[in-house]
Amino acid sequence: MRSTFLPKHHRPVRATVLATGALVACASLAAGCGVVPGTTGGSGDGPIKIMTWAPSDTKATNKPGMPAFAQAYARWINSKGGINGRQLTVLTCNDHNDGVAAAKCARRAVKENVVAVVGSYSQYGDSFFPPLESAGIPYIGGYGVTNAEFTSPLSYPVNGGQPTLLAGLGKELASACGPVTLVRPDTIAGDELPVLLNSGLTTGGHRAASDVRAADDATEYSAQSTRALDSTPAASSGKEGCVVPALGDRTSTFMDSFRRAREDYPTVRTAMAMGSVDQTVIDASGGKSGPYEGSYITGWYPVESDARWDAMKKVINEAAFGDNRIDSADAGVQTTWIAYTVFKAVVQSLGSGEVSADTVRGALNDGLEIRTGGLTPTLRWTTRDTWSSTDDLASVGFPRLVNANVTLQVVRQGQLVAAREGFTDVTKTLQNADVD
Repeated sequence: MRSTFLPKHHRPVRATVLATGALVACASLAAGCGVVPGTTGGSGDGPIKIMTWAPSDTKATNKPGMPAFAQAYARWINSKGGINGRQLTVLTCNDHNDGVAAAKCARRAVKENVVAVVGSYSQYGDSFFPPLESAGIPYIGGYGVTNAEFTSPLSYPVNGGQPTLLAGLGKELASACGPVTLVRPDTIAGDELPVLLNSGLTTGGHRAASDVRAADDATEYSAQSTRALDSTPAASSGKEGCVVPALGDRTSTFMDSFRRAREDYPTVRTAMAMGSVDQTVIDASGGKSGPYEGSYITGWYPVESDARWDAMKKVINEAAFGDNRIDSADAGVQTTWIAYTVFKAVVQSLGSGEVSADTVRGALNDGLEIRTGGLTPTLRWTTRDTWSSTDDLASVGFPRLVNANVTLQVVRQGQLVAAREGFTDVTKTLQNADVD
């Protein structure tokens, strides 16, 4: 399993995220092709043009619900009169988990003069950011799967990506678990995962996790499951041992092997980050009778049943027309909703003025505060010289990370439910992580 969070220097926290990759196919929700390069895609009284991309129909990670929801959102907002009376045109692109294709998506965004790329997923930040940066196009609300999303001055992430999930998971497991064992890819990138998990464990006064390495392309994990279980007996305190699989899209494969192996280990439970599992995966694996029952899971947002998602569900009910690619429990769809909430607030802040890549970026960089209905803390990015709380994260290599909050969830009766109310801020935990 490839990770795009690779350390550039030996300095505090370098994040690791698991994802995989490949070809391109773009389509627009509404007409709007052929804009002359150099013009502003949202100037005057015409439609405001943006793009959303994500991989679909690949053998690895797929997030078709993200562009599908973006199209539904455009239909919905346009039926309400648009934003400040301006209609929204959404272009979509399938990067097929391929760096060349991701760059093509970005170049098309430049050619089409979009004012922003909003609510997207791609693991190839090194491929898509250069074209966007050259054209000054902001990238709002990426899924958080690349290091560049937390370092590029044109990135405006709405969550903390995999770094916060793993650090937060370790922090929560420190008090909930006896011995902890991490199962992760036997790769250079996989070597960064114990750093993040252990930063949370040690912050909570727990000893570091045992480390079980596994091939990132295996078709079964019987040996690793047994090794992990042998390393995770119940502690003398009586607390259950916890196994943390962090194998990206291979986590489900691991859990199939783990389910068979754990029959002789009733006191061991599993825990993982939202990047490895969400409600859609739990449902597909058997729900309450599946291997995820009882698992601890860290996420970026409240659980899907929380009333704070009602506004998003209203959009789905009114404008998705039964599109089965769109699932309100999908963390990708949720991220796209929050990203579009941010974009709407930016456009509204511009009033009757020009909507362009420059003005959108300017509003965000000037410190516009954006509320998301409690789904995240108030979001605020700035390039001002004055100190802010985000400087704590900039000091550990994440200058664009403004939301270090995570939630702790648990699978009960096949459903992800809140294990604890509210958010946990893992800023200090990240500061304690060190790759040296």
